[in-house]
Amino acid sequence: MGNKPGRPKNQTARREALVDAAGRAIAERGLEGLRIKDIAAEAGMSAGSVLYYYPEMDELVLEVHRGAVERYLAARQGAADGATGAVARLRALVGSGLPGGSGDAVHGLLFELHRRADRSSGHATLMASLFAREVALYATVLEVGAAVGEFTLTEPVADLARNLVALEDGYGLHIVSRNAELTPDVARRLLLGYARTVTGCPEL
Repeated sequence: MGNKPGRPKNQTARREALVDAAGRAIAERGLEGLRIKDIAAEAGMSAGSVLYYYPEMDELVLEVHRGAVERYLAARQGAADGATGAVARLRALVGSGLPGGSGDAVHGLLFELHRRADRSSGHATLMASLFAREVALYATVLEVGAAVGEFTLTEPVADLARNLVALEDGYGLHIVSRNAELTPDVARRLLLGYARTVTGCPEL
């Protein structure tokens, strides 16, 4: 009986370890052909243990997607919160939304998981939620910048925020796909150029 209070916590830790291991396996091998034994090997567990906690592979992959979205958004929010002033916050957001290179594990994982959206309502919901929350991050910075007179916006805030996120996604896909003509530095320069145009702020 003395072990019972610790059991739920232990199970939670094992589930988290499996989600992390599955994320690594997906990033390394892709979703196609992903096998239980690949995840078990990453987690240092038996295949039976994986199936005990996640009898359905789809449930585990959905948890990986959910966790990846939350970590990515937290990092972007942290980048913005760490800057002072609308100009610095907008520059920080642009920098946080691009892959660091073709081998960027976070963006590679998210792009791989987003591929499930056309076949799964759960993955589609996560993808739509990520987009909406990224748009909200940009919208907040743009609204504040306009309110304090740092930005003179050329279009409605929501439209500008959506365009910034869509540009990031498009550039990001090229970066992780090893398009040599679109490096992270080039993508950042292009995004900041767009931001300068639509905010009227030469300091960006």
